[in-house]
Amino acid sequence: MSAATPNPEPEPSASGWLASLHRADASLYATIASSSTPALDRPIALISDAANLSKPWVASAAALALFGGQRGRRAAFYGIASVTVASTVVNLAIKPLSSRRRPDRVAAGVIEARHVSMPSSTSFPSGHSASAFAFAVGAGQVIPAAGAALAIPASLVAYSRVHTGVHYPGDVVAGSLIGVALAKLTCAALDRLRS
Repeated sequence: MSAATPNPEPEPSASGWLASLHRADASLYATIASSSTPALDRPIALISDAANLSKPWVASAAALALFGGQRGRRAAFYGIASVTVASTVVNLAIKPLSSRRRPDRVAAGVIEARHVSMPSSTSFPSGHSASAFAFAVGAGQVIPAAGAALAIPASLVAYSRVHTGVHYPGDVVAGSLIGVALAKLTCAALDRLRS
């Protein structure tokens, strides 16, 4: 099936370089949408759904707290604090200011086996990606090896949002970077409070 480029026209408020970025982003989205990966489609959709409400990060925090001793409890706290800040800033401050529409995954030919619920919020940035990377960076501030390990599921969650058709690639890149930045700020603030 040949995939049409979703929302090939620029966003209503976009002009100049923003319009060019949107077209490139929509083109990459269409390329991913048209890729044939039948063995991966359902597992990736399950990963995307599992990340709702930061469930993997809450579970990871619990594991760190239970089995990681004092450092594990601090890593869990830093990770959850980072997720809380990132999720709050993205969902309550940034998304309401964005007018970017969600991709049209039907027009793009995203097959139904990949579909997850299409959120009603604006597309930019990806909250799932922000939370995923915020937790990895927050926990990694205390236990670097844990942060490196957590970067793998965080990357899978971020990619899953494009694969399932609910975000453009630019949304997840921006969300990931915002999550990293907010986690670093959160951890720095917590370090100051501890000292």
